[in-house]
Amino acid sequence: MTTKFKYNFNVISLMPEMFDAFEHYGVVGRAFKEGLVKLNLINPRDFTQDTHRTVDDRPFGGGPGMVMTLEPLINSIEKAKSLSLSKKNKVIHLSPRGQLLTQKKIDELLELDSITLISSRYEGVDERLSNWFDEELSIGDYVTSGGELPAMVVIDSLIRQIPGVLNDSESASQDSFVNGLLDHPSYTRPETYEDFKVPEDLLTGDHEKIRVWRLKESIRLTLLNRPELLAERLLTKEESRLLDEVKKEQEQDTL
Repeated sequence: MTTKFKYNFNVISLMPEMFDAFEHYGVVGRAFKEGLVKLNLINPRDFTQDTHRTVDDRPFGGGPGMVMTLEPLINSIEKAKSLSLSKKNKVIHLSPRGQLLTQKKIDELLELDSITLISSRYEGVDERLSNWFDEELSIGDYVTSGGELPAMVVIDSLIRQIPGVLNDSESASQDSFVNGLLDHPSYTRPETYEDFKVPEDLLTGDHEKIRVWRLKESIRLTLLNRPELLAERLLTKEESRLLDEVKKEQEQDTL
């Protein structure tokens, strides 16, 4: 019996071949194989009328590069909408000027059952296309050659949150950013390698001690690498206490 799709991804791309390996390997590939998600690849060149299948033109006002034209993209969006599972869908343009992708945003997108991702290239799209998409997303303050890799990041981040995708049901809930903190350090065998040992608390078998150690180390890593996450988070009494301990330990280390 075929599993009912839980999420439908429509990707508009001039280079759909880039997604071939994406569908067949790892956790994401397994989700496709088991029918939990579906990927529809739509090439704007299929909606052109000229012999050369032209999808770009020079920008008005001059300047370097080319701009993707409206009609092939609009027709691609309409095709994508016809493939969506329901009205619970959004059309998203991947762009450096978009809202930064965060775990909170991923959680919002999980409330849908379909999304259409526009993976533009060249110098971007005709600005009037904004009338046909719902929002823009960026995966970081840098520029990639096209929107395909950002689209894969969005898809991967969503798929691993879908129930039934990961082998361990707690894996996704314990990822970095899910609870507003970076993930705690992890260790495996051997217990000792050269002069480096696994922390004693992890070897005790005491589940409460291990939980507290992991929470404290999450706080330590977050304070060190992403302190703004702590500033934005409403800490529990336990987290506040552990944060104070971490800060005191850091002060002692600097003496």
